[in-house]
Amino acid sequence: MIAGQLSPRDLLEELASSDFRGEVAILDAREQGVYFQSHLFHASSVPVSQLELLLPTLVPRRSTRIVWCDDGVSERGLASVAAERSIAMGWTDVSVLTNGTAGWAEAGGELYSGVNVPSKAFGEFIEHEFGTPRMPAADVKALIDDGADLVVLDSRPMPEFTNMSIPTGVDCPGAELVHRVKEMAPSPDTLVVVNCAGRTRSIIGCQSLVNAGLENRVVALENGTMGWELAGYDVARGHTVHAPDPSEASRQWARAAASRVGMRFGVKAIDHDELATWQEDAERTTYVLDVRTPEEFSSGHVPGSRNAPGGQLVQATDEYVGTQNARLVLVDDDGVRATMTASWLRQLGWTDAVVLASALEGPALVLGAGEVERVDAELIVASLSVDELAGRLAEEEASETTVLDLGTSLKYRKKGHIPGAWWGVRSRLEVAREAIGEVRTLVLASSDGRVAALAAPEARRLWPEADVLVLEGGNRAWNHAGRAMEPGFTRPTTEANDVWYKPYDHDDGEPAVHMQSYLTWEIALVDQLDRDPTVRFPTFG
Repeated sequence: MIAGQLSPRDLLEELASSDFRGEVAILDAREQGVYFQSHLFHASSVPVSQLELLLPTLVPRRSTRIVWCDDGVSERGLASVAAERSIAMGWTDVSVLTNGTAGWAEAGGELYSGVNVPSKAFGEFIEHEFGTPRMPAADVKALIDDGADLVVLDSRPMPEFTNMSIPTGVDCPGAELVHRVKEMAPSPDTLVVVNCAGRTRSIIGCQSLVNAGLENRVVALENGTMGWELAGYDVARGHTVHAPDPSEASRQWARAAASRVGMRFGVKAIDHDELATWQEDAERTTYVLDVRTPEEFSSGHVPGSRNAPGGQLVQATDEYVGTQNARLVLVDDDGVRATMTASWLRQLGWTDAVVLASALEGPALVLGAGEVERVDAELIVASLSVDELAGRLAEEEASETTVLDLGTSLKYRKKGHIPGAWWGVRSRLEVAREAIGEVRTLVLASSDGRVAALAAPEARRLWPEADVLVLEGGNRAWNHAGRAMEPGFTRPTTEANDVWYKPYDHDDGEPAVHMQSYLTWEIALVDQLDRDPTVRFPTFG
């Protein structure tokens, strides 16, 4: 089977049509850092380097219509590679966008920079439409210093909160806010300040509490922790305090509040029998997404569900759901978090976002973090253990063993790499071959070894005289074994534009510049929406 071609004008007209309801997955085959510069609003990032790992969960139904794109100029051909690879993996309706993003622009289509653009733009739209209340950092800081009756709720996952937070802040990820707020602010006189790193989760979190009818005054910290730092205030680091589980009284309030929100935004519920019918439907895609915390998910979840904590699902929908107009079935324990999340997804345009009623009372629950489906056929490769590699590198003949790290440039430079390792990108192995030259033994490494294993067949073609091996368990296993990690960006074979660098990730000593640039970009998204006929956020009374 050969992938077809789809003209940008035809796709543009289709997406702009007010009655378009068909399922389609628009996927960008370039590395995320390149995708970041310019891409279609509805395109999810699925780099060729990680295609086998991402595609099965992002587009689970094999007959889904997929449209692959690249930039049509400097990286022309990546979309075709991705199309051929996805066909080989079993997807049956695959095409390539003619001339990629360049062709899209020529046809009059709007292009966006950034990541998670649908969610980020939606946040700006919500603030504009609802007038979501906000408070600048200086005012919040003055209130904290004065000992005012307020609570700062950080709507990000715990790792982000631990990395940096507002002093006195408490972690309470987005979908948890209505679920837990009464434990943090039992008095209606307490000011509730919701923050995130930038803007989106602050806005959505604040508006969630407003929509829920919380009696307290609620505000979003304007521009989040970035705005806090730009105002010259210190952030806290290493904090791990989390909002407590709700009492029965708090649960009763949250259930009543979520029910009202659900009615306002038309959130429906289905039972397990209807879910089974949906899952048997070969013509539609159904995602089952558990919006509880990772710990709750691990303690028992619905078979076939994927953990997508509610705040993150709304913040980065394109990372969990790749098929436009699919069915989204949301799972939690009592309907509060699922209903609040569904209310936002429906406003984002996911018409068939529903709640699974009595979700945890159906079929026997599955324990553990859940396995992400992937294609393992190519992962059977020659390998060596951490101890074997360490032994080779310690010998006098160490120069005969070359290590190529195919993890992200960010991890290579920040978390470290195997001493002496080169860094490269799987989709640019030919460039790495030119930089490294002939070797006797080539050891491929990556974060957990899977990308390295997927790259091994191509590496053997490029280094036909070399013994190509994969490090078992990758860099993670090397680090866990207590082996030394070398920091810095020491031996790159290509440009470090494989992933998006957050404002805090840059090494140029100008974090304020990157933070301000990021915030300016977010705020400008709402104006871009006015120029894009393919984007329509529904409105509700």
